[in-house]
Amino acid sequence: MIFLSDYLRADVVDVHQKTVGSVRDLIVRVQEPYPVVTAVVLRPRGGAPETIAWSLVRAWDDGELSLSVPVAELTPYPNADAELWLARDVLDKQIVDTDGRRVVRVNDLQLQESEGQVLLVGVDIGARGLMRRLGVEQLGRRIRRLTGADFPQRIVSWDAVDPVESDERSVRLRISHQKLSKLHPADIAEIVGQLGGRDRAAIFASLDDETAADTLEESSDEVQAQILARLTDERAADILEAMSPDEAADLLADLPEERREQLIAKMEADEAEDVEELLTYEEDTAGGLMTTEFVAIPVSLTAAQTIDRLRELEPDAESIYYVYVVDDDEKLLGVLSLRDLIVAKPDTRIADIMIKRVIAVPLDARPEDVAAVIAKYNLLAVPVVDDDDRIQGIVTIDDAMDEVMPAGLKRRARAL
Repeated sequence: MIFLSDYLRADVVDVHQKTVGSVRDLIVRVQEPYPVVTAVVLRPRGGAPETIAWSLVRAWDDGELSLSVPVAELTPYPNADAELWLARDVLDKQIVDTDGRRVVRVNDLQLQESEGQVLLVGVDIGARGLMRRLGVEQLGRRIRRLTGADFPQRIVSWDAVDPVESDERSVRLRISHQKLSKLHPADIAEIVGQLGGRDRAAIFASLDDETAADTLEESSDEVQAQILARLTDERAADILEAMSPDEAADLLADLPEERREQLIAKMEADEAEDVEELLTYEEDTAGGLMTTEFVAIPVSLTAAQTIDRLRELEPDAESIYYVYVVDDDEKLLGVLSLRDLIVAKPDTRIADIMIKRVIAVPLDARPEDVAAVIAKYNLLAVPVVDDDDRIQGIVTIDDAMDEVMPAGLKRRARAL
């Protein structure tokens, strides 16, 4: 294996074996799947330029880089400031290992020769890479052998890490849609939780609204507040609109009143109305727990008409647990099983197949009582009604369990 640390501090000689400097860094052009080395950064001597093109390198052998031209013919590499410097911009920085779903530190970089080019193919994240850079890798291996312990390489393939880019001699994460979009929002949230504020903002800047919303829902209250503080009002409003109304309301409830009103004003009218309604309820009540995303249909419909209505609404998976049946005043009359709806004859009136004895909870029910009802009757969601039995929303099983579950188990349960 060849590593960046093998090149650093190596002597560079021209075609006449005259020393022109030593290697300070390598420059790569970022491309898929592996960046390619394009230039060498020197500690120059004898009038040599600071950067030279990799195409001038004739051979690499035993800690020495041999060039194919004399020092007098060396010219500066023209794209040095536009491309990635490996030691300066990548070593010791944090990157995202999308396979391992974690943030890791770069201790060394693996290079590989391929068809006349040198490619950046891997990231060494282990102690062995750090010891190699310090020049004590062999000593570490001997000590490990004496103790009977293994000293493995811990290499992450470059095509499984998040690419980075140079920004005024600092590195900031740039998350690629292709890689992160394949991760579960809970995994993205876990990665976000390991990063600082700037890097969190960089991640959310690249995510689409739906993914950003799901990730925000999976994040801790502290991370949610920090992310929203760094987003523009327009971007924050777009993400809030993509969230379920109850999650958006919970998030907004923790913000200062002025900021909360600014964001609600930027939201679309329908979404803003739902969120504002939920904000009027006490947090530790069924009204504060419920979501207004549910399916309610008039009692006058037939089975075929109900199925057509569901196709029109295209409800989210969470809100289609049950189909609730209401009268013209939105009074809850019954609930439909999807199974019964599907197997019913098309012209069957839903009033004849609905379950008339509906289990519901009042708006002011305590979270533990709501959870007890869901557990007792093995429900996936329970409707919340006002004093006139009009359905106002539903509390889903995950939201109910979140309220009564010990704090340490909440994130694990949501991820599962």
